[in-house]
Amino acid sequence: MNPILVVGTSSDAGKTSVVMALCRIFADLGIRVAPFKAQNVSNNSSVTIEGREISRAQCFQAEAARIEPRYLFNPVLLKSHGNGGVQVVVNGLVHKNQSISEYYNEIDSLRNHVKNAFSQLLQEYDLVIAEGAGSPVELNLLHKDLSNTFIAQTFQPRIILVADIERGGVFASIYGTLALLEPEIRTNVVGVIINKFRGDRRFFDEGEKIIREQFGVPVLGVLPFLPLNIDMEDSQSLQNYSQRRGAVKLRIAVIATPRLSNYNDLDVLMADDELDVTLIHSFQMLDDFDMVLLGGSKSVLSDLRWLKAQGLFAEIQKFEKAIFGICGGYQMLCENLIDNDGLESDSPSKETGFALIADTVTYQQPKILKRGAYEVFEAFNVQGYEIHCGRLARYPLYYQTERIAGTHVHGIFDDNRFRTAYFQNLNPTYQGFDYAAYRENAINAFTNMVRDNLDLNVLL
Repeated sequence: MNPILVVGTSSDAGKTSVVMALCRIFADLGIRVAPFKAQNVSNNSSVTIEGREISRAQCFQAEAARIEPRYLFNPVLLKSHGNGGVQVVVNGLVHKNQSISEYYNEIDSLRNHVKNAFSQLLQEYDLVIAEGAGSPVELNLLHKDLSNTFIAQTFQPRIILVADIERGGVFASIYGTLALLEPEIRTNVVGVIINKFRGDRRFFDEGEKIIREQFGVPVLGVLPFLPLNIDMEDSQSLQNYSQRRGAVKLRIAVIATPRLSNYNDLDVLMADDELDVTLIHSFQMLDDFDMVLLGGSKSVLSDLRWLKAQGLFAEIQKFEKAIFGICGGYQMLCENLIDNDGLESDSPSKETGFALIADTVTYQQPKILKRGAYEVFEAFNVQGYEIHCGRLARYPLYYQTERIAGTHVHGIFDDNRFRTAYFQNLNPTYQGFDYAAYRENAINAFTNMVRDNLDLNVLL
């Protein structure tokens, strides 16, 4: 089958979730399908079966396609490094830290990596569904583009345009995008998907007619708004979390530092109707919470300085209830953090942590990239992964006392046994739920919604 490229009229239009649903739809039809994104800009990453690092979004899409994530699915990953710099990950391994201008100077060599990865997937799978990035008509960046124009021109895929009607101006965004596309790319657009529609579908019948008759493209489907709190791709997507609440047993303060990363660790907490989760973006008194969670960070030392400047560092130090750290947040709980090679900062530096764990963190290459089963907290065997340069001298994997706990293992709360035991220790009335089943049900529910509202005949 000819490959498909899903582009959006803007960032956060819903490309990632549409690609996910298409992967599950085609997989259920017995088609060997693989997701792809040439270049992703995200601090949310995971570890593949080869021990490589790619965006969480492509891991999520691979899960929907019922295949193992591979580094070929995301050959170029950019992770914000602060002050306009990025960590460039190529074929799943750290290439270098660069400024944006330096990165663009190497764009030609990166195109070769993208082309090779996509070509290999075309040979190994029946169908490749590529996700674009942002808008495909950022005119000042077209010559530097990897995910939209380059894929469209090099591989001539069928193109689906996703428009977010919730933003307003949906007609202008569709018309403008189509008008600005290069003619040879425009001819491959097979249709438009209207995403995040609220209300009575019949009210858009006239809109569909306008798009078809005046813009010259069919509307493949109008997708109702359906929150999907799984593997949000970027900080903008983080604002879309829709929390389930039932009989709340615990209130959790999640410290949303500026460089918060791998916040897919929050998915399971947001899905748990016994938990009330609050994202803390600035100073706030924490007395009313039962637990403080410090998550991952792309720049731990910078986020520590931000906590101190905000007054949250002192507030957390006064907090007398449970504190849990994951990866970068785990490292913050230590006494000293030393970055002699400037891996976490623009220059060599060090910072004092919360001193709740008697240990020192040193940052060094290579980055630890591991995935598999972990024996943690004495009695639990959990599936998870590690992505970090920081090394703890005494407690390299996890630490636990009655009040303070943390680990380098991402996905720790996804494990039903560990999560239930940990929260029952904080509140014995906590009952727990099956997160794996919830996750699969969420994927299937979103997929069924897309299947019911999309004209698949055009694609088949």
